[in-house]
Amino acid sequence: MKEVITSSPFFGITISIIGYALGNALYKRTKKAICNPLLVAIAFVILVVLLFDIPVANYQNGGKLISMFLSPATVVLAITIYRERNTIRKNALAIIMGTLGGSIASIIYIWGLSRILSLDETMALSIIPKGITTPMALSVSKALGGMEGLTMLSVLVTGIFGNISAEMMIKLFRVKSAIPRGVAIGTSSHVVGTSKAMEIGEEEGSISGVSLILTGIITTILSLIIFS
Repeated sequence: MKEVITSSPFFGITISIIGYALGNALYKRTKKAICNPLLVAIAFVILVVLLFDIPVANYQNGGKLISMFLSPATVVLAITIYRERNTIRKNALAIIMGTLGGSIASIIYIWGLSRILSLDETMALSIIPKGITTPMALSVSKALGGMEGLTMLSVLVTGIFGNISAEMMIKLFRVKSAIPRGVAIGTSSHVVGTSKAMEIGEEEGSISGVSLILTGIITTILSLIIFS
């Protein structure tokens, strides 16, 4: 009976939604960054899978369906970007240069760290696209011969860390303007970080949305030129 229930796509979808709902409620009550809904949902799913000894493949029957909505969800950012189109147009050069610098720095950092830690080339190439949104990261990883699972993990960790630390970093470095705030968040932590930028302000959210798109394009081009 358990096998029948857990092998259904609705099982993976249901526990994912329950986990996120719990995380969202916890975050609203505590306002603590560590209670990020996505982080809580991941912990909840892992707990359920381990506690009831459910094969990961069974959960993935529903998890893959959720992944299908990643690309459409990213496209929805266009609404916020359109609202702030005048601000984006006025600061286009700053946004482009910021995302270009951030993309280059990320690639150099990951490749350099991989050399220091003596990671093999496949692992290094899997982590290179960690700063861009999942659909693009997986495409880059596949083209470079990386491991899909490791790429997804690195993208997820990067996004959650950016979401959790964004406000703290803004206060630490006393960043007052919405432009550098949005560029920094979008360039370093893609869609998950952008959701935090939208909480901070609509202008930050729109700039972050543009930045994550540019970062994805720049990182994809540079990665394929350098490592192919």
